Parts: sequence; C-alpha cells; structure tokens
Amino acid sequence: MRMLLVEDDAEVARFVKKGLQEAGHTVEHATNGRDGLFLAASEQFDMLVLDRMLPGGVDGVRLVETLRSQGNRTPVLFLSALSAVDERVKGLKAGGDDYLTKPFAFAELLARVEALGRRPSVDAPATKLRVADLELDLLSRTVTRNAKRIDVQPREFRLLEHLMRHAGQVVTRTMLLEKVWDYHFDPQTNVIDVHVSRLRQKLDKGFDKPLIHTVRNAGYMIRAEP
Repeated sequence: MRMLLVEDDAEVARFVKKGLQEAGHTVEHATNGRDGLFLAASEQFDMLVLDRMLPGGVDGVRLVETLRSQGNRTPVLFLSALSAVDERVKGLKAGGDDYLTKPFAFAELLARVEALGRRPSVDAPATKLRVADLELDLLSRTVTRNAKRIDVQPREFRLLEHLMRHAGQVVTRTMLLEKVWDYHFDPQTNVIDVHVSRLRQKLDKGFDKPLIHTVRNAGYMIRAEP
C-alpha cells in the first residue's frame, strides 16, 4: 500500500517508516499537520497513519475532520500518547478508523494497518474535478469549460489539478513549487507566474467569470465568482 505517515517525532517516524517499508509498503512522511493535510488532500493514498498531537496549526483530529468534510474516505490509524478513553473516542468520532496508543509494538501497528487495508473501499476515487463550468478529467487527462475542450500542457494540467483539489483555498507558491515542479527550494524565478498566466489565458479568455485569482502576497486560488 501507499501510505502517508504524519509524525513530528523523528525517532518514531524513522522506526515506523522503516518497518512499513520493510513490510513492502511505500511511505511518504510529513512532519507537521499543515503539510500532512496538503499531501492527504492532493495525492492518493491507501492509508494514513497520523499522530494526534502535531505542530503546524493542524492537529491529527482537525486533519481528519477536514478530509472527511471533503469526502476523503482514506482509512486512518491514529498514533497517540493520549491513552484516555475520551481521547480515543474523540479520535474515532473525528473520522479515524483505529487508534493505537504509544508506546506500541511495531508488530501490532503492522497488524492494524494490514487489517484496515483489507477493508473494502466504500467509495471509488473521484475521476473528475469540477469548479463551476470547468471540468478536469483525471483519466483522459482532458480539460473542458462549458463543454469546450481546452488544450493544456502536462505541467499546466498538474498545476490546474492542484488548484482544483484546493478550490476556494489559497495555494502558495511554495506548495506549487514542491508539488508541481518537485522543487524543495526557491529557484528564484517567475516560472509559476508564467505558467499561471498561460493557464489563465486558456481558461478565462472569452468567459464572463474568471476562475483563477491572484491572492496578493500569498499565492493563487481557483474559485467561481459569486
């Protein structure tokens, strides 16, 4: 399975990631709730393993609540030093599927992960993203607006996909550099602005309502004008 591990304790993260990889799983790791939420919302995972207490302004409970409100049903296993019954109930009610208290034996964590992985999927993953009259088809890799086909380049498609997955939210340039260009540093170029400008010309030209908006000193947002 492809898993996302969100854990700020470096030692615990190394221990869990190494064990899951040795068991044949692929593991992405985020060290805080904000990055974990962005990854979980923008990429496809078979399982999320989350610490309850996370830095970054988004704890594990809030992360899961946000995903569930967006229709994301990826199975979630909570890891937490908070072992009280009320805390476990809180995590499960937020949308968690299982709850393992620290310290734990890796064999138990692996057994719980694999048990969750055997559960049948309730919902098929979405194959189309929509914002107003704009539609992006993830299978055919096509873009249409008001049923009119719009030709986009592969990088423009990835850029648009990330904007649409976060419709109504500000997507920063740093996020786009990491997720669309795979840069984990600032190349000090205007590559994002150039691509957004080209995409805006293709999507908004000839239509009354613009969809791509610049948020000053923050980034970009795709949304339908009220």
